[in-house]
Amino acid sequence: MEVYEELEKRGFIYQVTDPLLKKVLNQEQVTFYAGFDPTADSLHIGNLLVIMGMVHLQRAGHRPIAVVGGGTGLIGDPSGKSKERPLMSREQIEKNLEGIRAQLEHFLCYGKASAELIMVNNLDWLGELNLIEFLRDIGKHFRLSEMLARESVKLRLESEEGISFTEFCYQLLQAYDFLHLFDQYQCRLQVGGSDQWGNITAGIDLIRRLRQAQAYGLTFPLVTTASGAKFGKTEQGTVWLDPKKTSPYQFYQYWIQTDDRDVVRYLKYFTLLPLSEIEELAQLVKTEPEKRTAQKRLAFEITSMVHSRDQAEQVERASQLLFYEKLENLSDQELLMVFDQAPSYQVNKSELEKGIALLDLLERAKIFPSRAEAKRKIKEGGVYLNQQRTTDFNYQLGLKDLASEHFIVIRVGKKKYHLIRID
Repeated sequence: MEVYEELEKRGFIYQVTDPLLKKVLNQEQVTFYAGFDPTADSLHIGNLLVIMGMVHLQRAGHRPIAVVGGGTGLIGDPSGKSKERPLMSREQIEKNLEGIRAQLEHFLCYGKASAELIMVNNLDWLGELNLIEFLRDIGKHFRLSEMLARESVKLRLESEEGISFTEFCYQLLQAYDFLHLFDQYQCRLQVGGSDQWGNITAGIDLIRRLRQAQAYGLTFPLVTTASGAKFGKTEQGTVWLDPKKTSPYQFYQYWIQTDDRDVVRYLKYFTLLPLSEIEELAQLVKTEPEKRTAQKRLAFEITSMVHSRDQAEQVERASQLLFYEKLENLSDQELLMVFDQAPSYQVNKSELEKGIALLDLLERAKIFPSRAEAKRKIKEGGVYLNQQRTTDFNYQLGLKDLASEHFIVIRVGKKKYHLIRID
């Protein structure tokens, strides 16, 4: 299958500036680019669709340029934003760029043959611009009526927030990025999310006016969930690619919980599984939805790609801990992978060796507001020790109750977990 058809069948194609792009991509090697704003020191799963689109194009032999916006990041893109972003310092942007560069290199096979990734920072050329020359040479090619008509500008003008002159000029800078990359690397295609359409077409117009050359744009759809929830968000916040910000276990769990109505679409977007295999998984969603085979495959494939296969295998095993009848003989690493967000209370090992009354521990650790409340909950069968229900409020905890080298797990009700750390 040719790359354009592959992207089309996987649902990547939202808008193209010229129908000839299909023929160009299928018959020529094209240098293309996508931009990434350094608004944080890590990318998040909302960036994955653009990254995967770049991966497909690169695998087909096209040459990717990843532009990290050290220059445009100082301005802030108004696209898709209801209000202006707080301006960041150069130091903060540079710190953010370091994390983003490493993640992009991880995905785009840095140093790969003819399709080797080019990584650039647009501050390198935007930072050298002279205002008068820029307005004279670039600004004169932009018509105010066209700029005001762009969707990102119109939405902000109609809002109470409005739009600053700083943000209004963002599209000039991104258009200039495309022109610079066209001159420097013969880049003829810009790809991005659907909210980037206006910025992309501005760059194409600038190249046509100044270089009398044809450039192209391709946008990918906005990823949504069937339930109406915001994609890439949980109760804990954004799902990041950095394991320090979102643990591999939490990352894996996000995808495991994918709605049946979304899972096939996400398999097409976010994995490199053949379409024939995805179709087989789609049938299982219809015939055996309770097994959640498609969700498990989705979570494993994406975790493998973002982190590593070894990490995916570890979190896959760890995710089964919640279904164990009893937690025992585990490593601290396995246990913490699942319960690292649970509140913990520390107990000295010598104290546990002598024995600690369960009621005393529940009160000391403030798992219950009072001893009487803890006693009542135990009687009702609402307290679990290492996943096993305990109804004996006179129970004495000892070393025999360790689930791992240094932890005991106490559960209250169905989902409220607490860790007892033994030091």
